[in-house]
Amino acid sequence: MQSTPESHEPDQRLRLRCGCGLPHTVAEHIADAAASEESTGLALLEESLLKALLPQAPVRRAFLKAVGRRTAMAAIASLFPMASLQAMAQDKGKLEKSELKIGFLPITCATPLVAADPLGFYAREGLKVTLNRTAGWAVVRDKTLAGEFDAAHMLSPMPLAISMGLGANATPMVMPAIENVNGNAITLHVKHKDKRDPKQWKGMRFAIPFDYSMHNFLLRYYLAENGLNPDTDVQLRVMAPPDMVANLRAESIDGFIVAEPFNQRAVFDGVGFIHTLTSEIWDNHPCCAFAATRGFVDTNPNTFAALFRAIVSSTLHCSKMENRKDVANAIAGPNYLNQPITVLEQVLLGRFADGLGAVRNEPNRINFDPFPWQSMAVWMLTQMKRWGYVKQDIQYAQLAEQVFLATDARRRMSELGFTAPTANSKTHVIMGKTFDPAQPEAYLKSFAIASRG
Repeated sequence: MQSTPESHEPDQRLRLRCGCGLPHTVAEHIADAAASEESTGLALLEESLLKALLPQAPVRRAFLKAVGRRTAMAAIASLFPMASLQAMAQDKGKLEKSELKIGFLPITCATPLVAADPLGFYAREGLKVTLNRTAGWAVVRDKTLAGEFDAAHMLSPMPLAISMGLGANATPMVMPAIENVNGNAITLHVKHKDKRDPKQWKGMRFAIPFDYSMHNFLLRYYLAENGLNPDTDVQLRVMAPPDMVANLRAESIDGFIVAEPFNQRAVFDGVGFIHTLTSEIWDNHPCCAFAATRGFVDTNPNTFAALFRAIVSSTLHCSKMENRKDVANAIAGPNYLNQPITVLEQVLLGRFADGLGAVRNEPNRINFDPFPWQSMAVWMLTQMKRWGYVKQDIQYAQLAEQVFLATDARRRMSELGFTAPTANSKTHVIMGKTFDPAQPEAYLKSFAIASRG
């Protein structure tokens, strides 16, 4: 503490009386201790960030020696919202519910949500999570709406569809974080190796995992861009992802579009080949998401915030390529994805056999980016209307804002020390065509094939 020149001299005798031996008063000792305790959390956060930025101890020591600890910490404080991080650490709020049930499908899109269990991200937030492996998306939806699941791994269009009452009673849903981008493929039976041109697919039968899925919308888009009407020129069948490889082997379908690891599993089993990665249709497209009913969020705001922190932290951990081998090992077991580690590594590391005799190296085959762009929601809504799932007019921006919680995600990601986009929407490019979320109806009118048969 500092004293004015006038006050310093009279207090000198009293300063020497503090039992700690330092030249200050007992009152000042107490005040200093309180200030020290208040700053301890911030200091620990700074130290953790320094170790994260410079994980190798010799490099970290050399850096501190070169610039000094004070300069180093000032630099960290300028890059990260330290005050917000400290406030979050001190004021997380009491959990309304600490034991949760979360539904998921055993696919690599669920990696962040699943990996958060064995990697300890849920436990770190004081949550005890039971992961319930589920066979199909309709079951996930129904159990979430019935309250049997507190939150769920869902296809990213599902919260929009449920909120509009498509396929279920209209129930307000929220989607605070995307789980994965890319991570899917169109796979054909090995007997169709001579049919690489989609124009040859007329009359073929394809499995999709759910009507309200990116898989359905991307396959329809791909077919239409190649001159086929997905409602009249091919057959589309809704099928649970775990059943697709067996149906391909039995030749009851000619191909499917689905999340991993089932495309790679078809190659692994010798019954299929990867025709196209969905990243080749729309790179960094959304796929699956973490979702909950608005009712759950309103009733359990602190629990929801803790769940968000756990899942987003896991998502960003899984996004780092150096963590992927460990992640594959963590999620391979029977309680999780129940798949050979070799298959999961080929997906997560992006080096894989394609079933056509080649080994491909595609690091962005799947990635994990939690930010819920509202422009992605608007695109999904255009496709629901394009193919007749929605007949009425849609308030695109309003619905996207209500369900895809981009503003909330930005705030919470910043509190965690992660960089979030500064906007809620952006343009996207799908098969070479730019989508402007501010002009959804003009986008719809631009398609030659745009009605349901």
